[in-house]
Amino acid sequence: MMFRHALRNLLRAWRGGELALLALSLLLAVSIVSGIAGFSERLNLAMLEQSQHFLAADRVLKSPRPLPQAWLEKAGELDLRQAQTLRFRSMLMADDQLQLASIKAATAAYPLIGAIEAGDEVFGPGQLTEVGPAPGEIWLDSRLFSLLAITPGMKIELGELSLTASKVLISEPDQGGMSGLFAARALMNQEDVAATEVVQPGSRVSYRYLFSGDAEALEAYQQWLQPQLLPAHKWLDVRDGQPALAETLSRAEGYLLLAASLGVALAGVAVALAARRFGERHVDQVAVMKALGASRRYILHSFFVELFLLAVLATLMGAVVGKALQWSLFYSLRELIDLEIPSAGWLPLLVGGATALVCTLVFAMPPIWQLSRVSPLRVLRRDQAAGSTALVASGGLGLFGIAGLMWWYSGNLWIALAVMFASITLVVLAMVSVLLLIRFAKFRAEKAKGTRLRLVLAAIYRRRFANAFQVASFALALMALASLAVLRESLIEDWQLQVDAGAPNHFLINIQNVELAPLQAFFQRQEISYAGLYPMVRGRLSHIDGNAVGDIKGIDKAEDNIDREMNLSWAETLPDDNRLLSGRWWQAGDKQREPLPVSVEVDIAEQLKLELGSRLRFDLGGQSLFAEVASIRSLEWTSMRPNFYFIFPPDSLSQYAGSYITSFYLPPDKKPLLSELLRQFPTFTLIEIDGILKQMKTVIAQLSAAIGLVLAMVLVCALLVTLANVQASLDSRLKENALLRTLGASTSLIRSSLLAEFVVMGAMAGLLAALGCNLTLSAVQLWVLDMPLVWHWPVFIAAPLFGGFLFAATGWLGCRRVVSAPPMAILRS
Repeated sequence: MMFRHALRNLLRAWRGGELALLALSLLLAVSIVSGIAGFSERLNLAMLEQSQHFLAADRVLKSPRPLPQAWLEKAGELDLRQAQTLRFRSMLMADDQLQLASIKAATAAYPLIGAIEAGDEVFGPGQLTEVGPAPGEIWLDSRLFSLLAITPGMKIELGELSLTASKVLISEPDQGGMSGLFAARALMNQEDVAATEVVQPGSRVSYRYLFSGDAEALEAYQQWLQPQLLPAHKWLDVRDGQPALAETLSRAEGYLLLAASLGVALAGVAVALAARRFGERHVDQVAVMKALGASRRYILHSFFVELFLLAVLATLMGAVVGKALQWSLFYSLRELIDLEIPSAGWLPLLVGGATALVCTLVFAMPPIWQLSRVSPLRVLRRDQAAGSTALVASGGLGLFGIAGLMWWYSGNLWIALAVMFASITLVVLAMVSVLLLIRFAKFRAEKAKGTRLRLVLAAIYRRRFANAFQVASFALALMALASLAVLRESLIEDWQLQVDAGAPNHFLINIQNVELAPLQAFFQRQEISYAGLYPMVRGRLSHIDGNAVGDIKGIDKAEDNIDREMNLSWAETLPDDNRLLSGRWWQAGDKQREPLPVSVEVDIAEQLKLELGSRLRFDLGGQSLFAEVASIRSLEWTSMRPNFYFIFPPDSLSQYAGSYITSFYLPPDKKPLLSELLRQFPTFTLIEIDGILKQMKTVIAQLSAAIGLVLAMVLVCALLVTLANVQASLDSRLKENALLRTLGASTSLIRSSLLAEFVVMGAMAGLLAALGCNLTLSAVQLWVLDMPLVWHWPVFIAAPLFGGFLFAATGWLGCRRVVSAPPMAILRS
């Protein structure tokens, strides 16, 4: 009986439009959360299903140089199947077209697990094959065929060797999720590498040794191998096989869900305001029910069932909208996520349902709870003002519920609390700013002569606390969207403006000692300005003052980006864009000193807690190099010249295998010289900075499109708060404007005053959003890009205009009845 009563009341309230805002708020909260949860679940399932293929083997050993033959013979003794790949970057050339490519050279047994997908048509379908290119062949991805303007079957040049581009490479099992971002891909046979003469001593090459076989044999091999592994070696199993994108997207999942929880919080506030008005409009119904003998328990159960049915309906509809959000996210990131995405499970529906239930309990039920406590006599007298204690308790319950959802979404209590605290702090600061603006507006209104302006500012001041909250909420959501838009459109351009005109825009690496003189002659003949030729040796920092870097408290090798081989160099004079901060530069006899003096860049010195006199130990291909910090220097990264963290005295590292690097400036009209350069020096690797920046813009555009979807929904949630707040004040607005019309105010005056009120509040939100956007981007400019501040003044025009229009449209949608309702009917009610 109670269920039928609740269902009947729900249908009646739905037809009367009383539940529209409440249902829309729940629907939006469920949509955001279920969409992101479904996106995360499907992505994780795809990674899990394909993790065994990400390695192309059961185990992989990564190394910066070839392994001892004895290690491979031991694997053979254990009956392990083996394959090898080596990866490097080099230029491919076809006629006058050239392109930097990420090249993988594999042995005939590759892959041990999984298959290569290749086809015969550019950007066409492919077929799976377990056999790679034969000697004399190379497979290029579709992008390379397009960039080189060739078709399958044509010849291309790699170093000193001519190869046939026989097939279109679509995917390899161990290519990873972010390959192709900064270089197109090619696959060749390892037997052809020596003939190309591209891989020289000191070249940047990554070796991968693949093993597959019985689990016991793999375990025995690992135990035999482990004591012999150097820090530069990485032993990978299936857990490590996911691409680098996996960790990034896993972290992004938590951040997206936290952003979604902010949307849920705003939607929850709208639910609370709508539920409060819903309760007020059911005063007569509850009074009659109590007068006829209905108990408080019956009333609570009846309304709870009614709201529960609404939550179920919102969950089901929100799941459909969330499905569309999932599709939009995957579509936005389609070029970054190169995986076959499985169908969604039940998790999105579960997360959406739990979110709807929590929002119902912590936001919608408190007003109903207060309504059920009122005696029939007080209800009939409309004495329904909630005490301050009840409001504080209701607000506390809402905060507790949102904090719990944040914890559940992120899986990290401290992150949830930090985001919660930061959000509350920002809202409070924004509210204080809005209240100060409103107070200033009231002061101006007292001196204003226009009736319309005084009405507008008086109305804003009369509801200043509610207005401050809704303006602050809207401003924060708008600030996030504005920051994302500016970041997407102009931040890279701002950084480029800091680079001096004529600064190098190309880098050349993999230069051997015998090629220095011919290269200098080429630059001189073509009148190309270059930044000098710098020697470069690969080395890994292993110890500081006798302690292993990984054991030093406060230093995380992975997070601090030092668990890798770095480029070491030597120079006779201090580079032009470097400045000595402390210590001394080289003196006669320094290159014979033991330990060798070294100059360290200031940022990495602070990161590693280095000071003058600190003793360092480097691992250079199994050989130890001991050094002592002799100076600390700063450098200008935007100079686009080769820069190094560690610089040694001249010729002090010449006994180690290495290569040279340089950078040079080439104007657009001289780009054809690149073909001549690489034809004369085919083993060089050319890096075009403008091409990389273009690709970075593409990546940023795709990521910002995905994040923008979520932030747009958060903005809609903020608008729902505005709509709910307007509806909550609808009764008082009706009476105020009925009285004004009775006193002679025209309909046009009432209409224009209402619109102006919302435009002013939207413009205030836009101004706050523009200020917050510029402050946020200033932090990025100072601490991430290390560039001077660049303020984006157009945001101060666009954001208030956009905010004023959107706020006015939303406010008018909620209170247009104020203008059309007859004054006499309002005053008699």
